[in-house]
Amino acid sequence: MEARNCVLATMALLILVVAVNGGDDQPSSVKPLVKIVKGKKVCDKGWECKGLSAYCCNDTISDYFQTYQFENLFAKRNTPVAHAVGFWDYHSFITAAAVYQPHGFGTTGGKLTGQKEVAAFLGHVGSKTSCGYGVATGGPLAWGLCYNKEMSPSQSYCDDYYKYTYPCTPGVSYHGRGALPIYWNYNYGKAGEALKIDLLNHPEYIENNATLAFQAAIWKWMTPEKKNQPSAHDVFVGNWKPTKNDTLSKRVPGFGITMNVLYGDQVCGKGDDESMNNIVSHYLYYLDLLGVGREEAGPHEVLSCAEQVPFNQASSSSSSS
Repeated sequence: MEARNCVLATMALLILVVAVNGGDDQPSSVKPLVKIVKGKKVCDKGWECKGLSAYCCNDTISDYFQTYQFENLFAKRNTPVAHAVGFWDYHSFITAAAVYQPHGFGTTGGKLTGQKEVAAFLGHVGSKTSCGYGVATGGPLAWGLCYNKEMSPSQSYCDDYYKYTYPCTPGVSYHGRGALPIYWNYNYGKAGEALKIDLLNHPEYIENNATLAFQAAIWKWMTPEKKNQPSAHDVFVGNWKPTKNDTLSKRVPGFGITMNVLYGDQVCGKGDDESMNNIVSHYLYYLDLLGVGREEAGPHEVLSCAEQVPFNQASSSSSSS
């Protein structure tokens, strides 16, 4: 009897793991729990979209973005010449995204908007973690998620200006790590506070845990850089309404302004900038691979930030990988 109970417990655990992972290639297909709260429909869709939200009533990311599509987007990440072989995987991304889907990440609007946001976010990720420049095999856009950290840091990225709020830990380097690489002590401090993990003393946690690395990147995507500014998520999905000053500054909703939010004048307002074009190319390529098609990306002025006045001037808070 004791052995039988052990077997049953093991089977129950395996079922739970499969349910949490969503299977290898199948969508989650979880029937949402639906309630009406204050006249509004809200849902809970299990582990991937948990907590009674209007966004959980929509398709979750695993309903339209599955393992084989992740593999197509990042086809070269586990080749012998890649620098983070075996680190990044689909389940880490979905597990990280589960924290933010109830807040609209990949679940705002209908399926098409969700697909486009995932492609946009991963377009940034792919461009910032690629080692495919000059590599012929598969083309330069197939090499996203090649890195999970800056390989040869030129400095420790410790800014003493923040010694009272985010003091640097002796001997610790705050070089770039993650899917949207984090640099500098104060950015590790802010991310750690948001994720409730001590990244200020242990920034290496980002390069040791793919789920955490994706989670930090999605947090960055969902969080405004400064007060009274939108997040990359908001400007992409249409939650942001440009002011008169934004319009005069040629800042319009869409993909282009996500670069403005994340990188400021490092890539925006510089005309035909190579870094900007590389990020746009990844986004268009991923739209094609997801079956959405690049024609859904919008006209040039929506894709580009070449003529936009940057939200923020260059600072150590934004840095290319």
